[in-house]
Amino acid sequence: MWAATFESRLQAWQTLRQSVSHLPAALCLEHINQWWFGTPWCSYYLHWDDRDSWPDPWQLLQDNIFCSLARGLGMLYTITLLDREDIKHSELVETENDNLVLIDSGKYVLNWDPDRIVNINPGITNTRHRVQQSSINHMIL
Repeated sequence: MWAATFESRLQAWQTLRQSVSHLPAALCLEHINQWWFGTPWCSYYLHWDDRDSWPDPWQLLQDNIFCSLARGLGMLYTITLLDREDIKHSELVETENDNLVLIDSGKYVLNWDPDRIVNINPGITNTRHRVQQSSINHMIL
């Protein structure tokens, strides 16, 4: 169940990061994917053309509005804050059908399925936009 207040969402997010910090990469990413799929969904909140004004992770949790792009951005923020070498090369991409989080050149794909991460190439083609993990560091630090 998704937390009703900003303070409880923030605490739950911190608990998530602490609980996955030492798990094997695949299990860590699976937990992150499932946690963010628990957010209340809406059809539109963020847009790629407004990337310069995307919320930082704390504002994202406070706004409590999660389209596919916002959910993927939350996943990327979470991975970035973990600062783990084994999942360090991550990016958020817009494909023909959705906004996906790719880890290690697509070895793992998040924001595709709520119950599992994909660890095979699901045929990602025609990426329209992408943002590297290293490009969002300024929004966190």
